[in-house]
Amino acid sequence: MRRVPLLSLAALLAAAVYSAPGAAYAQWIFPGTSTSTYYDPGYPEYRPQARAATRGVVGYRGYGPGTVVISTSQRRLYYVLGSGQAISYAVGVGRPGFQWGGTHSITRKREWPDWRPPAQMLRRRPDLPRYMSGGINNPLGARAMYLGSSLFRIHGSNEPHTIGTAVSSGCIRMTNADVVDLYNRVRVGTRVVVLR
Repeated sequence: MRRVPLLSLAALLAAAVYSAPGAAYAQWIFPGTSTSTYYDPGYPEYRPQARAATRGVVGYRGYGPGTVVISTSQRRLYYVLGSGQAISYAVGVGRPGFQWGGTHSITRKREWPDWRPPAQMLRRRPDLPRYMSGGINNPLGARAMYLGSSLFRIHGSNEPHTIGTAVSSGCIRMTNADVVDLYNRVRVGTRVVVLR
């Protein structure tokens, strides 16, 4: 007979809602997770979401400081700091048939970007809206960094559960808190290397 693990009563009690007095938002706090404390004053309806830690500083060599390196096989994005270190972020990547590699640069940056699905995506998914204004329900999330003249972007997500998976149409997805962190570090012209 197969046993199904149950959450302990202590774990259930620890999954409580926290709301600081006078705070504009509440956070779920779960055992073993770190919550995002990011709050975007430009979009007051945005609420932080509980999530497992998705970034940290790691040892990394091979590229110059300021370079963004994406390993699609590891599902990690590295922002190279120099001195043998980089910030490592968990990312979602292209599903089978939508993987790609190469070198680009960031050509545009947008906060809470609008979304217009490309024609190729609409052919596959005619049910998608033709246009969606920026906001918390937008698939591009809190920030987008456009890569060269391609249709690909590094962007946030309204589906944080997909981070660490291969489900996108080729774009690189990040949690909204992580994409804001990266967005604040890079500039237009930053080199982006995508490794398969």
